[in-house]
Amino acid sequence: MGTTTTTAGYGSWPSPVSAGLAAAHDGRPEYLGTVGDELWWTAPRPAEGGRRALVRRRADGTEESLLPPPWNVRSRVIEYGGQPWAAVARPAGGPLAVFCHFPDQRLYAYEPDAAPGTAPRPLTPVCAVGGGLRWVDPVIHPDRGEVWCVLEEFTGPAPTDVRRVLAAVPLDGSAAEDRGAVRELSDGRHRFVTGPRLSPDGRRAAWIAWDHPRMPWDGTEVLLAEVTPEGVFGEARTVAGGTAESIPQADWDAAGRLLFVSDRTGWWNLYRAEAGADGALAEPEALCPRAEEFGGPLWKIGLRWFTPLENGLIAVVHGRGTTTLGILDPERRTLVDTAGPRTEWAATLAAHGTRVVGVAAGPHRSYELVELDTRTGRSRVVGAAHTDAVDPAHLPEPRVRTFTGPGGREIHAQVYPPHHPRYSGPGGELPPYVIWAHGGPTGHAPLVLDLEIAYFTSRGIGVAEVNYGGSTGYGREYRDRLRERWGVVDVEDCAAVAAALAAEGTADPARLAVRGGSAGGWTAAASLVSTDVYACGTIIYPILDLRGWATDETHDFESQYLQGLIGPLDEVPARYKERSPIEHVDRVTAPFLLLQGLDDVICPPAQAERFLARTAGRGVPHAYLAFEGEGHGFRRADTMVRALEAELALYAATFGIDRTDVPALEYRT
Repeated sequence: MGTTTTTAGYGSWPSPVSAGLAAAHDGRPEYLGTVGDELWWTAPRPAEGGRRALVRRRADGTEESLLPPPWNVRSRVIEYGGQPWAAVARPAGGPLAVFCHFPDQRLYAYEPDAAPGTAPRPLTPVCAVGGGLRWVDPVIHPDRGEVWCVLEEFTGPAPTDVRRVLAAVPLDGSAAEDRGAVRELSDGRHRFVTGPRLSPDGRRAAWIAWDHPRMPWDGTEVLLAEVTPEGVFGEARTVAGGTAESIPQADWDAAGRLLFVSDRTGWWNLYRAEAGADGALAEPEALCPRAEEFGGPLWKIGLRWFTPLENGLIAVVHGRGTTTLGILDPERRTLVDTAGPRTEWAATLAAHGTRVVGVAAGPHRSYELVELDTRTGRSRVVGAAHTDAVDPAHLPEPRVRTFTGPGGREIHAQVYPPHHPRYSGPGGELPPYVIWAHGGPTGHAPLVLDLEIAYFTSRGIGVAEVNYGGSTGYGREYRDRLRERWGVVDVEDCAAVAAALAAEGTADPARLAVRGGSAGGWTAAASLVSTDVYACGTIIYPILDLRGWATDETHDFESQYLQGLIGPLDEVPARYKERSPIEHVDRVTAPFLLLQGLDDVICPPAQAERFLARTAGRGVPHAYLAFEGEGHGFRRADTMVRALEAELALYAATFGIDRTDVPALEYRT
């Protein structure tokens, strides 16, 4: 017998995808590593205050969290962090781990197999200057009794009073109270650095560096230094990269040849170069030249899009728009991809012998740890296994689309129509749609299962994720469309997708909304002040005041990002005012919801509060929810529930949808 379908207005359908369910499944595994025969990674814990747990998968397949709450394995270097832990297997006594604890940013050593009750011990001191001392991308060197990593050290109270160097921290704890016991490995002449990668013979170290005003997707350099038997670095030399060449990862193969990803051809491809006895590199050779991306934007320190295997093969994450895991034979120049339903592989890989493990997801599968045996070509899930949180019949079926924007330019997007196994909309009624603008803006919206999207689509509200010009995954030319055009290209592309959905009869033109967080929050706000496409908008921890953000209202990493996105402030000051939503609140006529973390140092609440102050008394209904203890990106389950329900309440009120299952918003005017 077939399923009976009930007709009800779009947006009014009941759904088993609750806000609590979406919050409980937010986040994904990160920072994979092998420790002997074990696999370790960090995992989100929304119900435990949003902390990141360190998880261990033993050789027998059992999983356990290594550290109880409140331990939070997460770095704040460049605020976005990066690889926060390292561990080594030992012949006796079990593994030794070193990790960064988020609240105090100290490095700690931990022996999980030691006597019960053995607590982590600090390796680095607390510093009261500015943001203190922070650490990321550690590698343990037991023979030297040190852990090598990146040190971020604040030298004053301003967010830009900071230096970054490669450093060696003693494992004996002698630096826990003495900054002077930390040995600096690099000279500090570059503003930003990644952790050092040692050649197989231990005689050379390679790392990536760049300086203001470049972002790492603009231009970076690979530095190479000789390393003495005592672990002292010689003078560093630039061996690859430059101001207009982005290299997001470098490492060594088993034969001591340097591997790196570069976009010198307009696409992030993988290269290999022989290192001579004098340290000079031979001309790099492209191992698999394609109009595809074998790398991505370096938002976090220590991301891995490739990893060499001991048999000479190289595991690579690559693709165009979507990504897959491939095994590259650099001698035969062949690339064999894994099969399966996954459309996104994260920039984290770990190899053990002939096996490689990555983190992958698909439109109907959440992020899970997938192991590929390169001898057989077979893959299997080995950790954080996907389970259906809800009947898959309630999940949307995404449609990958390419739209046409101004001047005939291509716009990439994923469209998620409303979907429910037992409900449909009335004949003659078109559904409301929300246009999602991703953050970054140098980033992209992956084609993966997202229960926040299902929260809306299962209720009868469509979602379209727009990878507007400036997004990654489509080559440098597409990425550079946003140069000095932020607030124009992104806004136009989102509006073009919305207009196309309405024109083709997919969406109700009177019930369109725009939503985004961080840079996407900027796009949402800029859309409300510069277009009349949307009936309302959800603005989440946004940038609203360009001049403020370009001076002293954000962190060091992005403090000069706007030079590329808008132009140099001293050369085009009028452009900063013209593009800033805060300067045009008089143009806002649509209701909006503003969501903000009060601990956000990237997009601070001061900007949201100034925007609200200028909006007050103008007669535009708006609501503001601010969350204690939340920074840039909501991590706590209760926050995510409140935010998601508030967003649905905005759409219900604006689109004339009768819903009594979410709290009504308290509007200001």
